[in-house]
Amino acid sequence: MDDEKPGARVVGVHVPGPGYTAGLVRGDVLLAFGRTRVDSAADLAHAVARARPGKQVTLTVRHSSGGYQQLTAVPGVVT
Repeated sequence: MDDEKPGARVVGVHVPGPGYTAGLVRGDVLLAFGRTRVDSAADLAHAVARARPGKQVTLTVRHSSGGYQQLTAVPGVVT
């Protein structure tokens, strides 16, 4: 969902799934997906749709504690 500031707030993480494996937790705010800046949930959805399954992507996140971190995720195929 959209955050109050630029970014997309994580409201749920599928277990198991690429986000969970990368270390995303509920409340994190995604700021970048690869080289794509994420200002809204729509930006994130478009970036994920363009991602190549099996190819690593770097996620830049702001945790609810205020810290920033880069995580590595490997998008998959939803079946």
